[in-house]
Amino acid sequence: MGAARSVRCKPGSGHAALLALPLVLAACAGGTSSQGIYDPLEPANRAVHGLNKGLDTVAVRPVSKVYGTVVPEPVRQSVSNVADTLSQPGIFANHLLQGNIQDAGSTAARFAVNVVFGIGGLFDVADDAGIPDAKTDFGETLHVWGVGEGPYVELPVFGPSTARDAVGTVVDIAFDPLNSVFKDDDATAMTVVKALSRLNDRYRYSNTVDSILYESADSYAQARLLYLQNRRFELGQAEPGSEGGAAGGGDGFIDPYEDPYGQ
Repeated sequence: MGAARSVRCKPGSGHAALLALPLVLAACAGGTSSQGIYDPLEPANRAVHGLNKGLDTVAVRPVSKVYGTVVPEPVRQSVSNVADTLSQPGIFANHLLQGNIQDAGSTAARFAVNVVFGIGGLFDVADDAGIPDAKTDFGETLHVWGVGEGPYVELPVFGPSTARDAVGTVVDIAFDPLNSVFKDDDATAMTVVKALSRLNDRYRYSNTVDSILYESADSYAQARLLYLQNRRFELGQAEPGSEGGAAGGGDGFIDPYEDPYGQ
C-alpha cells in the first residue's frame, strides 16, 4: 500500500517470533497448489479487508495525494532511493539464507555503491552502473526451504498475505540488521523514510490501486487473486498470464497494503 503501517517490533519481539514460528510453519505445510486459492478464513479476512480499505479511504489515499502533489518528484525519488538502500542489508541476509551467493554479492555491491557514491543512498548510482536489484524477503526464504504458502490471510494494516509470508514479514521486521545500528531518533527517521517511500508508491500507482479497491465489483476477491498471482509468479511457481501467474505479466500487481518496514 502506499500506506504507512504503524506496526513496529518492540525489543524482544524477535524471540516471540521464533517461538511462534514452528506453529505457523506447521500450518503452512498444509498449503494448496499454485493453481488454487485456499481461503478458509474468508469471513474474517473480508472483515479485515474492510478495515484496511477504510484506512486507505480516510488516511492513506488522501495523504499520498498531498505528498505527491506538494513534494517535488526528485525529492520524493531521493527519499525512495534511501528507503531502498536501507532495505539492502535485510535482502542480503535473505539471499545468504537461500544459498544465493551471486545475488547476495550484487546486493552488497548495491548497498556499498549507493552509500558511498550515492550520498547515503539519495541517488541510485548502482542502478546507473548496471548492478541488479535482486529483491527478496524471508517469505521467499521459507519457500526456498520448502515451506508451503498455507492459507490466504489479510492482515490488519499489512494487508494481503499468506501464512508463510505473514511469518516472513514478522521475521524481516524483527531481525532487520539495521535494527542494531539505528536507535531512538535514528530508528524513527528510518521508519519515516520507509513510510514516505510507500506513500510515494501509493501516489505513483494510484490508478491501479484505486481500480482494485474502489472500482472492482468485489475488491476483496480481486486483491486476493492478484496478490496470489503476483506472489506465485515472483517465486517462479507460475507463468505470467496463467491462472496462477501474474496477471498480464509486465510490472505485475502493486500490493495496496505493501509493508513499508519490510525489505
